[in-house]
Amino acid sequence: MPDAPPYLVPHSREAIAILHEDADLLLVRKPDLLLSIPGRHRLNRDCLITRLQQRYPTASIVHRLDLDTSGIMVIPLNKPAHAHISRQFQQRQVEKCYHAVVYGVIEQDSGEIDLPIACDWDNRPRQIICHRRGKAALTRFEVLQRGCDRTRVLLRPVTGRSHQLRLHMRELGHPILGCDLYAHRRALAMADRLLLHATQLAFTHPTSGQRLLGECPPDF
Repeated sequence: MPDAPPYLVPHSREAIAILHEDADLLLVRKPDLLLSIPGRHRLNRDCLITRLQQRYPTASIVHRLDLDTSGIMVIPLNKPAHAHISRQFQQRQVEKCYHAVVYGVIEQDSGEIDLPIACDWDNRPRQIICHRRGKAALTRFEVLQRGCDRTRVLLRPVTGRSHQLRLHMRELGHPILGCDLYAHRRALAMADRLLLHATQLAFTHPTSGQRLLGECPPDF
């Protein structure tokens, strides 16, 4: 059998907004449908970091957002800044907040989801809840607004597993609207994009030592 054709990523032409700039780093807003790093196929080379490097040649990636997720990212501009910020991510010293709109009405005002996540090797890039081989994953949530068939929530991931927020909200019984990996048909049809956006990022500046808080409100 011939190999399946490669998946070609939709190319978002939306501009990358620069939210903060100094000698060590950028805070930027990644549009949805833009890769954080180049894909393997030559036609999927367009991404956030290659666009930024046209203007900031020393820019590098220290964390990622999924293709379908929009929002704030930190981009180091030199090797010491990259190492410093990378260490903060590894030690879970970076605080991250997301806004999401999910299916149905969440009755609890707040709570947490503590379920281990593993790769679903037969259905990559999907992830699964797996108590046997999964890695610990913890998400805290807070209800911001309830509608008749949906809920806007603030999500605070303590860990940073792949697809953690999408999978955890589905396991709670409230998949994120527009999610083509984990939402059922009705929730998928209720939005024309994944309604997940990184709104805040807080970390220690690598040079000043001060806590830096970046904010980027959602447009949905």
